Amino acid sequence: MATVSLQRITIEPGKCGGKPCIRGMRIRVCDVLQLLANGATNEEILADYPCLERDDILAAIAYAARQTNHVVVEVA
Repeated sequence: MATVSLQRITIEPGKCGGKPCIRGMRIRVCDVLQLLANGATNEEILADYPCLERDDILAAIAYAARQTNHVVVEVA
């Protein structure tokens, strides 16, 4: 299986409050994730946002997975 390129995720200080976006567009990673969380399919998202590509959706998911993959330290 090919690896999704996280280069599709961009962060620009003056765009969308510096939030991670898809390929420099004003479509935030969190917008794509919220659509998925609310049950939208990839096909529905692509139909609603024709500027997006399938790999953009996969990159948003991969970016979120990477952000949540951190070490948890427990203090006794």
